[in-house]
Amino acid sequence: MFYRGTASADMIYLILLIPVMILSAWAQMQVSGNFRKYSQLRCTRGLTGREAAEAVLRAHHVTNVGIRPCAGSLTDHYNPQDNCIYLSEPVYNVATVSAVGVACHEAGHAVQYAENYAPVRLRSAIIPATQFGSQASFLFLFLGIILYFQPLLFVGIILFSLTTFFQLVTLPVEFDASRRAIATIESSGLLSDDETDGAKKVLKAAALTYVAALLMSALQLLRYVLIFMSRDRRGRR
Repeated sequence: MFYRGTASADMIYLILLIPVMILSAWAQMQVSGNFRKYSQLRCTRGLTGREAAEAVLRAHHVTNVGIRPCAGSLTDHYNPQDNCIYLSEPVYNVATVSAVGVACHEAGHAVQYAENYAPVRLRSAIIPATQFGSQASFLFLFLGIILYFQPLLFVGIILFSLTTFFQLVTLPVEFDASRRAIATIESSGLLSDDETDGAKKVLKAAALTYVAALLMSALQLLRYVLIFMSRDRRGRR
């Protein structure tokens, strides 16, 4: 990158980077492939994504949550600021297995906020610090490495670690939203057994992308730590 790192730190980073990049690429392929595959399978009950999201909210007695369409594909999300679920064009008014699975997942996020699910509260609380850390860390890292000034490099590492911590906290939030989605699909009979298996595949593939993102962030953090430790040992000689 932009630093004069040691050969050992670079070697460790590159060795670990290859499998993480393979996992990340495979996860993206699984998401797009499974979503496309089960977008071609119409669900037997004929529920659209919007109707499936409504069913999850009703099952958990959650009210006053808006459900609106949004542009694009795989752009589905829940916005806690306006308490609204946004469903993409292939999901909102479409009655497929993929649409139901994705919509129920996003509704699961709305339920998390309504029930004050602890990990989602924690993730919301650290968003401002994470945004600042993400933007400021590279300046400190760059200056610390270029100027060979350990205190600046250390501050950069601490700031960057906030991003990694955010990725870590995101995992239980995403896994739980999918768990709630599948539980409601099964208990309310939104999909048949075979269709539910398809929805599970779509959501598991999506969850894997968050695992890959965490590993990539943790690997980058490890790289900076190794550089810091190497320079610290060199400075003590």
